[in-house]
Parts: sequence; structure tokens; C-alpha cells
Amino acid sequence: MSTYKRATLDEEDLVDSLSEGDAYPNGLQVNFRSPRSGHRCWAARTQVEKRLVVLVVLLVAGLVACLAALGIQIQTRTPPVCLSEACVSVTSSILNSMDPTVDPCQDFFSYACGGWIKANPVPDGHSRWGTFSNLWEHNQAIIKYLLENSTASSSEAERKAQVYYRACMNETRIEELRAKPLMELIEKLGGWNITSPWAKDNFQDTLQVVTAHYRTSPFFSVYVSADSKNSNSNVIQVDQSGLGLPSRDYYLNKTENEKVLSGYLNYMVQLGKLLGGGDEDAIRPQMQQILDFETALANITIPQEKRRDEELIYHKVTAAELQTLAPAINWLPFLNAIFHPVEINASEPIVVYDKDYLEQVSALINTTDRCLLNNYMIWNLVRKTSSFLDQRFQDADEKFMEVMYGTKKTCLPRWKFCVSDTENNLGFALGPMFVKATFAEDSKNIAYQNWVKKNGEEQTLPTLGLTNDQLFFLGFAQVWCSVRTPESSHEGLITDPHSPSRFRVIGSLSNSKEFSEHFHCPLGSPMNPHHKCEVW
Repeated sequence: MSTYKRATLDEEDLVDSLSEGDAYPNGLQVNFRSPRSGHRCWAARTQVEKRLVVLVVLLVAGLVACLAALGIQIQTRTPPVCLSEACVSVTSSILNSMDPTVDPCQDFFSYACGGWIKANPVPDGHSRWGTFSNLWEHNQAIIKYLLENSTASSSEAERKAQVYYRACMNETRIEELRAKPLMELIEKLGGWNITSPWAKDNFQDTLQVVTAHYRTSPFFSVYVSADSKNSNSNVIQVDQSGLGLPSRDYYLNKTENEKVLSGYLNYMVQLGKLLGGGDEDAIRPQMQQILDFETALANITIPQEKRRDEELIYHKVTAAELQTLAPAINWLPFLNAIFHPVEINASEPIVVYDKDYLEQVSALINTTDRCLLNNYMIWNLVRKTSSFLDQRFQDADEKFMEVMYGTKKTCLPRWKFCVSDTENNLGFALGPMFVKATFAEDSKNIAYQNWVKKNGEEQTLPTLGLTNDQLFFLGFAQVWCSVRTPESSHEGLITDPHSPSRFRVIGSLSNSKEFSEHFHCPLGSPMNPHHKCEVW
């Protein structure tokens, strides 16, 4: 049996021994030396041992001191300061934007942006301004240069954008023509009771022309987009539209928006006068009727908060079923006029967003005077195109914008208006022009050439027998290497908006002239077809 004898500070002397009657290993006694035994131990050491112990203690103490000093140095070390031109420029921009007098813990926005806000009041002619606005100003200047300077390598789409821009910039010709182009178009459509007597019932024809050729959307909008229930296919979609003001709330909350509604009516009257309507007393009542009709549309328009769940408003029907749903429109001729030369038949699938609206707008059309319907459709055309006309129309627009958004009249350079207008109408053509100019194709090449200059020409990979240019395309293709089960492939075809991996490679490279050159593909082979796709 083991026994444990605990020593106390009062004990003078303890002797390490086994208890009587207990023998190791069955018995064990643990004793604690008194402090005095330590003194005896030190006294028993030789001089050499004592010196070594002292030396070790000093070394450990020195090591601890060094580590502590090193730790303090690491914690307090100041990182090197970047004094390059770019760093100095960025620092200046940050400081100019800040307001250091503001406590960042109280109002971090004012702390971060106070200086910028003070230095950037809203410019005349704008309702808002921000850091992105500065970028847009810079980009506008680039686009202006691109539109004004043709190159031999410009695509057909880019040349069209340049022609459009030059026509917009020809103020002399625009002022000479005044309202004539739009007045002739209105006359071609059968007239407008605002400017001359109208007695021609051509509702269907007018609706088809203003929708198909002039991008207006009276009553409803019609467009083609990916089917949200089956991304494998595009589908014709019909949705609510037709309001001249940005939201239905402007029409329904009359008291709150009295100033805007009054300004909108005055704007309508002014454009009617500029287009030859003559006496304001004759124009205003008819424009009020148009405004009242837009208010009726606003009343049946579904508010945005009820459109958030697409499941509730998505309805797929055929063109024949659409005819039954909204019989006020002769849908097949209408759709064929819009999508010519594509032929639409009665079985064509069409997605209708909120059937209730379409049913109600059809009923509204059937119960509304034909003259008013024509006035409303032509007003949509006028509102869409009047900004292209002479300065009188520009002034009318600016006056309404001041009421609508609080923008102040400005002497905005004509080129800024024309750049914005070209971008709005031919943005897909401007995109490649801008990218080619600002994302320089030779930037990576310059970096690569610098790398080659420093490191020498790259070596080719062994055994492959491919040039580095060929490896570039190979590397691109191998990004898309993948396998899928038949079930997974089927699911992807239905829901994935992207092409299958195989065709992401084949589709892009078969339309790449550089690919066929580097791989020496015979003309007419699958990867080097005679006709290559070119957007636009």
C-alpha cells in the first residue's frame, strides 16, 4: 500500500525514505523538501557548475529581452511609403473628397464624401450627379471622338452610328426643317385631330406602324426575350405600358402631383402648338382628354409591388388564345407587322404578363372614341420623337424637365445631347467602338513583349508540337472541359441560358479568323466556315 506524507513549512527536516513495512514497488512515500534543502543543494555545487548556471540564466534573460525588443519593433514598424505618381494622385483624390472635420464614427458618409459634395454642386441640366457622372463625362468625350473620326476598319454598325450622330449634329439642317419631318410622318399615318381634322378610322394600321417602326408602346409593350420558364427558347412577350409619366402614382395621387400633372399638360399643349395645332383653346381640351385616358390606363395598370412574384403574373398562351383574351386588337396582323419577315401563326406561344391588365385594356379600347385613341397613339409618337426637332422643341423639353425633375435650363453642348441620343438608340454599335478604344488590344501584348525582352522568347511545350499561339486557343478550350449525364444535359438545355460547353468552344472559335490562321484550317472546314457570324 502506498502512503503519502505531506510536509509543512514548520517541519525542520525531512528524510527521503520508504515507510517501514512498505517495500518498493508496492509502497511509495512522496516527501517535499523544505526550502532549506535548496540552499544545501546550491552549496553542494562546484564553482564551475555555479558559473555555468549563472551564465545560462544570463543568456536566457538576454534572449527574452531580444525577443521582446524584436516584437515591439515588428508591431511599431512603419510600412514603406509609396511615392509613385499614381499613389500621390490617388491620395490627393481621397483627401479632396473627405471632410476630416467630421467624426467618422458619427457620420462616415460626410466624413468620406463631405469634400466632394462641397466641390460638386448639381450641374445645370442635371437632376443628380455622382462619381459615376464624372466617369460618364469622361466617357462621353471618348465616344464623341470615336463618332467624329471614321476608320477604315469600322464595322457597318459603327458606320451607321456615325451617320446617326452626324445627322443629330447638323443643327443648321435641323433648324431649316423645323417641325416638317414629324408633321409629314403624322400626315402619312392619317393625320392627328390636334393639328388638322381627323375622320379616318385606321386604329389597327396606326397601332402597327407606331409600334413596329418607331419604338412606341401605346397600351402595351411587345418584345422578344428569353422565356423565364424555359431559357432554351426566346418567346414573344406582352406587358403593360403606355404611360407618359414614369409611374402610375403620378396620375392617381393627383393632389400630391398636381404640379407635375399641370406641367405635363402644358408640355403636351406646347408640342401641339409647335406642330401646327394653332389655337391653344382648341388644343388644351383634346390634350386633357389624352391625359385622362392615360389616367384610365394608370388605374388598370398593375402596381409594381404586385408584380414581384412572376409566378402570379406569368401566363403562356397561343396567339389564338391571345385574340380571345384581348379581342380589341387584331393580333396576328399586328404581330406579323412587328416581327416581319418572321411569320407568326395562330399557334405561336406568347407570354402575357398579367392577363387582367390585357383584358381590361382591351375593354378600354373598345369603349373609347376612335378619335381619342388616334390622338393618344400619335401623342406617343410625338413624345418619342420631338427631341430630334429644332430648338423650340428642345426648349419645351427643358421646361417640362425642370417641372418634372427640378433640372435647370442649361446651355448643354449639342454634342453631349447627340452622344447620349446615339447611345440610347444604337448602344450596341457604340459598345465595341468604346471597348476597342479604351481597352487597348495591345496592352497585354506590350506587357508580354516586355516579359519576352526580359526573359527571352517562351519555350514551347515538349511533345505537343504546338506553337504558343495555338496553345492560347487550346488553353481557352480546356477551360470548358466537362462531362454531364444525359439527365443533367437535358436539364441544362431547359434552364441554363448559356450554350453547352462544347458549343461555347466550337461556336466562338469557328468564327475566329485568327484561330483558323494559326491552326491552318482549310476554308470551308467546320472550324473555318465560308460565312462567319458577325454581330450587327
